[in-house]
Amino acid sequence: MTRDDSGDADSASDDDPRDPTTVTDGGNTAAGADDVALDPWGSSTVSDYRKLFEEFGIETFDDVLDEVPNPHYLMRRGVIFGHRDYRPVARALREGEDAAVLSGFMPTGDPHIGHKLVFDEIIWHQQEGADAYALIADLEAHSARGLSWDEIDEHARDYLLSLLALGFDPEDGELYRQSTNREVQDLAFELGSNARFAEFEGIYGFDGETSVSHMQSVVTQMADILYPQLEEPKPTVIPVGPDQDPHMRLARDVAARMRYFKVTEAYASFEADAAERDHLAAAYAALEDDLDTVRCEDAADWLEAEMAPDAVRDTVIEKLRAAGKEPLRPRVRFLDRNATDEAFDALIDAVPGEKRRYDEHIDAFDMDREAAEELAREVEVDHGGYGFLPPSSIYHRFMTGLTGGKMSSSVPASHISLLDDPEDGYDKVKSATTGGRETAEKQRELGGEADECPVYELYAYLLSGDDDEFATEVYEECVGGERLCGGCKEQAAELMREFLEEHQEKRDEMAEVLDDLDIDLDSDRRGVPGSGH
Repeated sequence: MTRDDSGDADSASDDDPRDPTTVTDGGNTAAGADDVALDPWGSSTVSDYRKLFEEFGIETFDDVLDEVPNPHYLMRRGVIFGHRDYRPVARALREGEDAAVLSGFMPTGDPHIGHKLVFDEIIWHQQEGADAYALIADLEAHSARGLSWDEIDEHARDYLLSLLALGFDPEDGELYRQSTNREVQDLAFELGSNARFAEFEGIYGFDGETSVSHMQSVVTQMADILYPQLEEPKPTVIPVGPDQDPHMRLARDVAARMRYFKVTEAYASFEADAAERDHLAAAYAALEDDLDTVRCEDAADWLEAEMAPDAVRDTVIEKLRAAGKEPLRPRVRFLDRNATDEAFDALIDAVPGEKRRYDEHIDAFDMDREAAEELAREVEVDHGGYGFLPPSSIYHRFMTGLTGGKMSSSVPASHISLLDDPEDGYDKVKSATTGGRETAEKQRELGGEADECPVYELYAYLLSGDDDEFATEVYEECVGGERLCGGCKEQAAELMREFLEEHQEKRDEMAEVLDDLDIDLDSDRRGVPGSGH
């Protein structure tokens, strides 16, 4: 149960076995929210983050946390809960190799404490050695949200000032607007040749009423995501909320389609998918010690005798029978996707050891997959290609609004703007919904429900800073019934006031820095705001 502003309740579940500094699903959901559909321009939240692992292939961040050097407190506390292919970025940071981080901000209103999550993620990656990029998504704001250019200009300055005040180093990073970055627009044009309207229908629900500029803004976002790799391929992470995952999936697909070569594993001249290769690998492993040369027909016999019938096994057997006496041998395969004749010939020359050339692929017998990927990318870049690495992403939980539901810029009482008067910030926290019990007596007896409390989220996401011990203390005192809502909110309100005072002082200091940067904050563009659909 949640309460509005009582002074006698608290926030957390006393039977939760998880780390008390971890913010759980219950504290981040709005009643009736769609738990599967992800809409980058919608307002729904995610009612069960576990569904994202099942439905969309997002991996839990806990699985990669131990590989991250000096992890940010948002990672340690489970606020960053998921990732897509983050290991290459973590490895690059750990080993001091090139990496990049990029995220964008659609200037539709004041930056608020929910946006601070992304600001912090960019800044942390920059401090850990990654090249850092932050952009104002003004084309998207104009086409999809219908903002005028004057409105965009006003909000863009506020976002950038807060980013700088929180620690972004503009001398060691890049800030830009979509509308003034010609390299991004040129890349978007190239990427557009590998994006199809049918995909936009399937991913975003676009239809005949969707404006062309809205579709163009999506391709521009693909270009933003890949922009850090324009000079050279490097592991790149995009910190986003889970509602932005459709953009990440499309960007990874489009990046792959731009590549000259696809590298895969193979066992014979015919093509096989991943499940079929598993069967081929099993047959080869079983036969290689007994036969001088393992032939396709030998593998077919073994699969027929040893594997239970299923559709995959039967398809593999059919392919093996057709190949007959062809030797079955593990190899890596370079498939020609978009390579020029010169690049294809150069790759043939560069492949070491035994190799076999076909019309549209090359098989290499003395290379492993990782070395083959590196060689393919090197040849591609040397011959005018991009060589993009698939962009990675990390996902943070939505902050619950102070009044319940999702924190929203369009609902002033639900959020604390980074521009709010510190006294207003204090008052909003004091008036916030909590996860406390009906009475102080029940609170002391049962403990509060921190996992359903917007005020506890403020501690975990922001007010505790890097102090895990303090965040844990607040949680455990709440769960144990020692901490009541009145005192808890008073402490949080004081800390919020102090944060806003300090942040706004730093914003004032950064005004001159921003004015000296090469970024146009007074657009002379003209146009009628779009509406997306």
